[in-house]
Formats: sequence, C-alpha cells, structure tokens
Amino acid sequence: MTQFPQLLAPLDLGFTTLKNRVIMGSMHTGLEDRAKDVPRLAEYFAERARGGVALIVTGGYAPNRTGWLAPFGAKLSNRFEARRHLAITKAVHDEGGKIALQVLHAGRYSYQPFSVSASSIKAPINPIRPRRLTDRGVRWQIRNYVRCARLAQKANYDGVEIMGGEGYFINQFLCERTNKRTDKWGGTSENRRRMAVEIVRRTRAAVGPNFIIIFRLSMADLVEGGQTWDEIVALAKEVESAGATIINTDIGWHEARIPTIVTSVPRAAFADITGKLEKHVSIPVAASNRINMPEVAEEILTRGDAQLISMARPMLADPDWVRKAEAGHPDEINTCIACNQACLDHAFARKHVSCLLNPRAGRETELILSPTRTTKSVAVVGAGPAGLSAALGLAQRGHSVTLFEADSQIGGQFGIARKIPGKEEFAETIRYYNRQLPLAGVDVRLDTRVGAAELVGNFDEVIVATGVTPRVPTIPGIDHPKVLTYPEVVRGGRPVGKSVAVIGAGGIGVDVSEFLTHEHSPTLDLKEWKQEWGVTDPEAAAGALTTPKPSPSPREVYLLQRKAGRIGAGLAKTTGWVHRAALKNKGVQELSGVNYERIDDDGLHITFGEKRENARTLPVDNVVICAGQESVRDLVDELTVAGVTTHVIGGADVAAELDAKRAIEQGTRLAARI
Repeated sequence: MTQFPQLLAPLDLGFTTLKNRVIMGSMHTGLEDRAKDVPRLAEYFAERARGGVALIVTGGYAPNRTGWLAPFGAKLSNRFEARRHLAITKAVHDEGGKIALQVLHAGRYSYQPFSVSASSIKAPINPIRPRRLTDRGVRWQIRNYVRCARLAQKANYDGVEIMGGEGYFINQFLCERTNKRTDKWGGTSENRRRMAVEIVRRTRAAVGPNFIIIFRLSMADLVEGGQTWDEIVALAKEVESAGATIINTDIGWHEARIPTIVTSVPRAAFADITGKLEKHVSIPVAASNRINMPEVAEEILTRGDAQLISMARPMLADPDWVRKAEAGHPDEINTCIACNQACLDHAFARKHVSCLLNPRAGRETELILSPTRTTKSVAVVGAGPAGLSAALGLAQRGHSVTLFEADSQIGGQFGIARKIPGKEEFAETIRYYNRQLPLAGVDVRLDTRVGAAELVGNFDEVIVATGVTPRVPTIPGIDHPKVLTYPEVVRGGRPVGKSVAVIGAGGIGVDVSEFLTHEHSPTLDLKEWKQEWGVTDPEAAAGALTTPKPSPSPREVYLLQRKAGRIGAGLAKTTGWVHRAALKNKGVQELSGVNYERIDDDGLHITFGEKRENARTLPVDNVVICAGQESVRDLVDELTVAGVTTHVIGGADVAAELDAKRAIEQGTRLAARI
C-alpha cells in the first residue's frame, strides 16, 4: 500500500513505461550553454534520477543559432554537439531514469541580432526586433527542429520535448498577437497551427515509433490576442494525430502581466484547464505550474485532470522528492516555496540556476556534504534560515550539533514571511526543518537565550546566526504610541488602525504593505486570486483573460521611501512586478523622496526633496517602521576574546536587505567546510 497510489503508478506509453507519474519539467540552468559544464549538468540530472523521477526534461536547446536564448547559448545542431550529450544521458540511465531534450527556439524572445519570428513584431520584454521569416525560412526552421530531435536520439535521449508555449517561437506562430502573415503559415487559425503540427509530424517520421515526443502546449496564453479555446483543442488533436506521445501544460507568456509561478499563485491554480483539455485527447496530458507536494499531485491525478505531473523547481529544492513520497514521508520534503530568487531570477540575469532552499542545486560536484572524518561539537546560536541550514548540514555530516533559539519556535524571518499574504508557503520550510532537525540528531533548545559563558569550553566551534533587529530611525516622535515595528505588526499581532503610513519601501516595506491591504486567511483562495488578476475560463475568452476585480483594501496605506525614484525598483526581476501590481490594485499610495519631519497625534509630518518642500501631514492611525535592520552579534566579541573558533553567518554577518538566499548558502557552505 502507498499513500500516493496514482502518483506512483507506472504509465505504459506503448513502447516504453514510465515508472511513476512524475516528470521533472524543463528549466534552463545556464549549465547547458558551455561544454565545460557538461559534467556538472550530468551530475545535476543524475541526482534527480536517483531521487526517483520517471522522466527528466532538460533545459532548452535551440535547433539553430537564430533560436538562441542569448548569444552562443545552448544549441544542438550538429554531431559534435551531440557527442557531448552522451555523458548526460549515460548519467541518467545509470541511475534508472529517462531523459528528454527540450527543443526550444526563442523566436522574438532571443537576445541576439539573428532573431526571427512569424512577423516582425518586437516583444515588450526585448529591445531587439525579429526578422520576419519567408516561406523558405519557415520550412528551413522545421527541418532544423527535426534535425535537432534526430541528434538527440543519436545522443541516447529517450525523447524530446518540443516547446510550443510561453510565447516562444512556435507560440508566436499560433497567435494573432504575433502572427500577421497571410500565407499558408498565417491568416487562419488552421494555417497558424500548420508549423507546430508539421514539426511534430516530421519529427515522428524521422525518429520512428519508439521515441517520446512531448509537445509543450500553451493552454492559456494570458495575453491579448491569445488563442481561443477552440484553437487550443484543435491544436492538441492535430498534434496527437501527428505523433506526439505526451502533451505537457504550459501557462502564460513571459510578457503576460499575470503571475503564473510565483509563491502568491495558489497551488495547482491551472490544473482545471489541463483537465478540460485532457478530455479531448487520448494521449497522456501532464499538469504543471505551482504543484509542489505529493498530496496536491495525487489529488489532480485522482480527479482525472491529468495522467502526469510536471514539476521543475520542486526538483531543485529537493532531488529526493519522489523517494520521500514513495517512503510515505512527504513531511520530509524540502518544499519549493516558488520564491524564484535563485532559480528564475538567476536565469534571467544569465547566472547559473540554483535554489534558495537548496544551494547544492546545480553545484552537486562542488558543494558536497560528505561524512566528516573528525566529529566536532558545534553550537549554532539562532534558528533563522542561516542557523537552520548550518545546523542541519553539520548534523547530516556527522557532527554533534546543539541549536539554541531565544524564541519559542524556529524560523527567524521566515516566521514573519509566512504571515504575508501570498507567502504562506514559507511555513513549509519551517515544517521541513522541524522534521529534519530531530531526524539528523540536532539538539534543539528553544526559549533559550544563550550567553558566551555557557558556550566557552563546552563546544569546539560556535556559529553565530543571531540574525537582525529592526533599525529604528531617528525621527522626532518615534516613541509615539502609534509607532510600531514590522515584527510587532506581522508576528506580534498588534492592532493596526484604518490608515497607516509605512516608512521604508524595500522588500519588507512592500511585504508589510501587502499584509496591511489584505484580509487574512490561512490559505490562498483560488477563486479570489483569479478574480484579482483577471483570469477566466479559457473557453470564455481568448487568452483566458477577463477584467481584474481586486478586492478592496481594508485600510488606507501610504508607502514611503527617502530616496527619489520608483518604489520597488530594487525588487527581484521575476517577482518585483507582481508586488508592484498588487500594491497598485490595492490602492496603496506611494511617495518617494520623502523627509520624515515628525510623528505626533496628528499623524506623520513629511516634506520632499533636499529643500524640504511641499510640507504635508498624513493623518494616519499608525506608522509602521520598515527602515532596515541591524545585525545582532553581541556574542561575537566575547567568544573571540575567549579564543573560541567562531563563525558569523546570515543577518548577523550582513544586515542589508534581508537575503535568505545568501543566509542559507552561507550556512550550507560552512557546514560543508567544518
């Protein structure tokens, strides 16, 4: 008996069998782009295959240089490139897994001067205008797709995934938004589908019957001028007839102004759309997007909305995801929280992809938590993200670890983050450490404010991970009763009035503003989320778009910053726009270049600019301080003077804008080093 009978059931594809229903979805890591990184990429995939994934899909490889994501990016167009892939496929096959290569042509999303598309229409997220392909050019591209698939077969891949979504090349042919042609590759919906179907048909003819062909199909473009539901269904049927083995769900274009994979998107938000399409085809359909735990996947499969589950980032966070589900221990999974900070943010900045929660992702050959030869007694002071990662890593290596935490629970700043609307997933990380620490043998001592006297002489080494405390700026009236710090509001539950000024518009100020503009519930409501962002049934409107209807804010909120310029400009690339849009939807009033003159019974008195002009009083009930942090490192000097080997990590090391990615990586790297 298993807790997840549908998820762990094998799937017979006719010519081959997948051992379970889990696909590791495609994610470009940056390791695909350079030949020297092939060994790292091979081990990265091998670790996921060891973890039990049935079928891995690689990051995208262009079929020619016009399809590069960026200059000299990943490409598979000749036999010399194909030979390098033999190391990757062997690594996966040796671990009992299967692997497919994703063929991805960027089209107008390509950041290089050779870019091409259905029409010469520049993408709003790319300064380069693509060249319109001629009829001959279209046919040449089709041949290149087929050649790429054939080369993948020669490199011992089990299949290919043809990327037909996310606003990339094929998707650009499918939609009126980007296809203004009047020849046989445009004009009618049938003509717009022609290239996608021809690629699948000719690929099947080239690779034969015993080779997996996945077609990644955009089921909701989420852009104006997107496909209608009838067009999507027709495409799915024609792709099936052309020889596809599996249809994989794709949701939204990169230029869409609706979030699809950030943490504020409810789990399995688009599985119902997959379920609608699944009824129109006879080949397996995979659900995707914001599926991060076995219980969610099992429910989708049990409902009959899909026969496979495709997950990318959850496999970054925990390569043993499937094995833990098989063992009946989903509580041991390091759950993806969809923060995007080390995965998509890195990808769009052209850095190697990793994971905030699992810094070993993509660094499997470099960051190794091997068993220690010399066991040490180590004290870790502070159970925030840095301290937790260090304590667990050290214990897993075999050290004796005692973790001290002054609070009654672990988590540190994650304990605050999980209370922010749309960041409820952060609670999963706390759950993970609560489960893993005792399994690893860490002695956890809560409600314990330890001093240097208790540490000196009792431990070989001490790790100070005591985090930060809110910085309180010098403003006349800062001690007024209406002034609150952000921990008092978010975690302490202090009552807040109907009008609030938030001082400080960094990441914390934005989070607190979202907290103040929402009514709080323990889970994300999918119906409310769709209404908020204007997502509807794709059968009701092309692109699945409707008019957004945000729920009103329960408070009037002012968000202020000292520096001039746009608020939120420093937020992460892939999530910052979501936060800015959410604040706008809630009517948050944003003020920049502000001088804080004083706080009194009348409210917050401010002026603007160096000349302190345009004096204004904000008649608010409360002022919430989000003006940065200061390191808490009282122990460091005493321990150093006493001659104790001391390490300082996380916020105690650097108190700049809170950075859990840096904190967890610091803790993990330190654990690997001691």
